[in-house]
Amino acid sequence: MALSKSSLKDRIITELKGQGFTTTGSHAKADELATAIANAVVDEIQANAKANVASGSSAGSWPIQ
Repeated sequence: MALSKSSLKDRIITELKGQGFTTTGSHAKADELATAIANAVVDEIQANAKANVASGSSAGSWPIQ
């Protein structure tokens, strides 16, 4: 399964709500914060992470998508 920025953002929002953050309203910035964090995390993983497969026909180091 590929990484999803929108799915991670939704998880972050859910966690923020669970911690008591106000996530809606004209002054709430939780949505923008969650989007920025999700984008940064997914971009960093996709740019630098590798899956190491030790044996079989897929042996090697593969990028995370």
